Amino acid sequence: MKSFHLDGQAVDVLDLKTLLITRGINVPEEITRQFGRTHRLAPTSDPFACNCLLLPGGIPAHLFHVGPGADFSLAVNSAGRPCLTWRGEPVAEVDFPPATRFYEQQTPGGFPFRMMAVLQGLDVVSFPYLWPCQFALGGQPCHFCYQGNMTLAMKQAGHPLPPIASPDDVAEAVQYGVRECGVRDVQLTGGSEVDAARGEIPLAADILAAIDRRVGLDNIPGEIYVYTSAPKDPAAVDALFAAGADRVAYDLNVWDEAIFEQACPGIFRHVGREQQRRALEYAARRHGPNKTCSAFVVGLEPLKSLLAGAEYAAERGIVPLFSIWLPHHRPVRGSTTPPGLDYYRRARRAFADLFARYKLEPPGASGLNVCMCRDLSLQRQSVG
Repeated sequence: MKSFHLDGQAVDVLDLKTLLITRGINVPEEITRQFGRTHRLAPTSDPFACNCLLLPGGIPAHLFHVGPGADFSLAVNSAGRPCLTWRGEPVAEVDFPPATRFYEQQTPGGFPFRMMAVLQGLDVVSFPYLWPCQFALGGQPCHFCYQGNMTLAMKQAGHPLPPIASPDDVAEAVQYGVRECGVRDVQLTGGSEVDAARGEIPLAADILAAIDRRVGLDNIPGEIYVYTSAPKDPAAVDALFAAGADRVAYDLNVWDEAIFEQACPGIFRHVGREQQRRALEYAARRHGPNKTCSAFVVGLEPLKSLLAGAEYAAERGIVPLFSIWLPHHRPVRGSTTPPGLDYYRRARRAFADLFARYKLEPPGASGLNVCMCRDLSLQRQSVG
């Protein structure tokens, strides 16, 4: 891959993605004014914005605005193109996804798309928080989870929680995304429930049924992947596959048990590692390799334990997902400082090796804002 230079240090495009996600960027208002009409680039003041930029090679990276003090910034170069800069020095031309009218839409019942879904990368519609997390409402959100911590803050402040989208609302947004926005894949996630088999899984199955009625599951160009908590009864996952899910994910998040307890108190106490393992292993045995995934929040734990967890998943045919920690919302274990680039480089090489060794294919076609799995898979293919 092409090298870029930051203060004399050579970095590749995946280093740039890592640094952008973990350090943030300054997005001047003139950038959104100039490119916001022709590209998918909402004002940084928009609380529902899920902006991304496209790095060289079309690799998407989450665009988290942290203000003028950021090392990274966006500028316009002499050719009138958007340009990524590092401490005032140009690094590379970048781009943004093309504009859509997705966020202007609402369902016939008046539910705004922007309150339930975001567009990620070039071709994914993601529903990141379809109902409130019971662990967050109980005061035990995962420390790194933006939605869970917002739920807890709203409850503590006595504010009403946002309305919950119905299955038909979700299906309406999926239909528009597929027909009008080039959506290929659909990602469904709800808040965690104490017993996913009674809560999350039936809700997700109802949504899949609504999508099938309105759009037709066979008309989704790519895949539908459903994220839930690991159920007490591992066989409960069969209902999701029967309803049309292409993949199911139970996120381990952190492999180190002590850090898991600290960072994910609700999941640790109400689900637990053994229940997660039983559910993951059942789903992988019953439905085969590449049908089950598990995300790791990369940057929260020592490299040795992270890679042990990824190896555990991969050798069972479970796709370990490389989700980079966004350290901008709330400290995890008292820190908002991510590891250095060497940590992420070694983790990337190890995950890429696992994908190749166990013949694993991450979901998606062109990459996501924070997850790096598809980027690693495409990089592997490009070098043969």
